[in-house]
Amino acid sequence: MAAALTHLRPLTCAASAAVYSSRLVPQPPDLIKWVRREGGSVHPSVKIATSERRNGLGLIASEDIPKGSDLISLPENLPLQFGAVEADSPMSKLAQQVPEELWAMKLGLKLLQERARKGSFWWPYICNLPETYSVPVFFPGEDIKNLQYAPLLYQVNKRCRFLLEFERLVKQELDNVKQDDHPFDGQHVDSSALGWAMSAVSSRAFRLYGGKHLDGTHEDVPMMLPLVDMCNHSFHPNAEIIQEHEAGDGKMLVKVIAAENIKGNDELELNYGCLNNDLFLIDYGFVVPSNPYDCIELKYDAALLDAASMAAGVHSPNFSSPAPWQKEILSHLNLEGENSDLKVRLGGSDVVEGRLVAALRALLSNDEDSVRNHSIDMLKSLSAQSPLGTPNEVAALRTIVALCVIALGHFPTKITEDESLLKQNISETTDLAIRFRVEKKSVIIDVMRDLTKRVKLLLSKESASAQN
Repeated sequence: MAAALTHLRPLTCAASAAVYSSRLVPQPPDLIKWVRREGGSVHPSVKIATSERRNGLGLIASEDIPKGSDLISLPENLPLQFGAVEADSPMSKLAQQVPEELWAMKLGLKLLQERARKGSFWWPYICNLPETYSVPVFFPGEDIKNLQYAPLLYQVNKRCRFLLEFERLVKQELDNVKQDDHPFDGQHVDSSALGWAMSAVSSRAFRLYGGKHLDGTHEDVPMMLPLVDMCNHSFHPNAEIIQEHEAGDGKMLVKVIAAENIKGNDELELNYGCLNNDLFLIDYGFVVPSNPYDCIELKYDAALLDAASMAAGVHSPNFSSPAPWQKEILSHLNLEGENSDLKVRLGGSDVVEGRLVAALRALLSNDEDSVRNHSIDMLKSLSAQSPLGTPNEVAALRTIVALCVIALGHFPTKITEDESLLKQNISETTDLAIRFRVEKKSVIIDVMRDLTKRVKLLLSKESASAQN
């Protein structure tokens, strides 16, 4: 243990094609013993083991654990946070250059600092971290292309560019810093090391309550929680995180408790969030099959809607040249105007984003009074029963189905081709990329099936009504 705590390990990380990698140190210290020694507690039936379903390390229950049991408790000295730094220090200057949307990089700087520091308090935790991560910034170029989904490709390329630019900024900022003031003990920090740190944080950190603002509200603080972050993900978790304050001194205590009775050999699982597969892949490095929150992103575009409506046999000139009152409704939906948001989603719990539903209903109607008699919320609701009449509803739904067909056509491969590739001897990153695009195509197909059923039901009801 003494040798492990006086380490000097280079920060440069070789990007690896392996999804499931070894720890930073081949035989790291026992993390459970370290947590207990530093004031935390771990249920005697909680063990670290290889997950058969996920081919990586996780936590399991070696014996049955009753609901409500404390599984892990971490006192406030164990979570790794960015913390307070001197205003003009090199670390502070670097942190200020990290955009808010890439918050993981800020905490990643602290992680790299502790990784480089001899005798770091967190070294037993850090050397248990994976040596590589399966997030797309570490994919070979061909496998980034294999994702086949433009919105995610944009985000991956954006992160890759940031890492390269930030490497130059770090070098520029630290070139003339004295050894004693150097945040990384004089070591060179390249883009792969920065990518490792950002990926470690994005895939393992939790946002918990930290200090209080002057108005009494709590500050949301990213933290790395040793051992807790080895719980895998589930939308139906058997454990949950709570925060308490210890009696007397009021110090924070982070706990994981059993949310239900846990059977022996069951994995301990937390819900990382109701996220789509874009976020699961880019931040965590995995894809959830049949993810109920997965969706695809399209751009609201008049020319695209014209093409879709014509393909559906519902041609309407109002997409390219809406009437003034229709423009007003589009503006209310934030689909028209200078600061409009033209990204609309298909899939997820809503099936179709309400803004798109409302826009199509309004644009496919020539009856201004009828449209204005309904609230925007009513027009956005897909569950609303044909607010503007059956013909209008059928036209809107068929147009969305045609949009789905167009979206599917943008993928170079079909699902059957993807499934055939998955049976071949391919790399794990290629496998992950193909599974991601299969799930995206499945989302589109599910939306088409749902809307087609709705159209058939509407037409059958209209036919039955006409016969009566």
